[in-house]
Amino acid sequence: MTIEWRYTVREELGVLSLAGFLGAEAVDRFAGAVGWALARGTGPVILDLTSLRGWSVGGRLAVARAARRLAAEGRRLELAAIPADGSHPAVLVHPDLPTALAAHGVPAGGQREWRSDEWPGTGPAERPRA
Repeated sequence: MTIEWRYTVREELGVLSLAGFLGAEAVDRFAGAVGWALARGTGPVILDLTSLRGWSVGGRLAVARAARRLAAEGRRLELAAIPADGSHPAVLVHPDLPTALAAHGVPAGGQREWRSDEWPGTGPAERPRA
């Protein structure tokens, strides 16, 4: 079991949304999605976990590594809608994505989006240009 991801740019921040289960087998895919976010955005990255069914200890450690990776580039990681177990690394946590966006004063619209092929409820993803 792995994750699917979607990255959306909204003004001065990015939203990296995950679906599935963030376990050991999904850590590399998650790290790749974080790299995608680093290359295509600026400002904080809100990690939207609304569609995440859960995460293992390894998944939580991967989130902590992502926070350090972003911090090394002068960016901050924030979490929105953590899984029900309530455990999380030491980063800012919002109860849900709308609250996280409101905290940054981000209006609706004006966004670009990329996602993995099987993101729930959508058609084909925009393919990266080589």
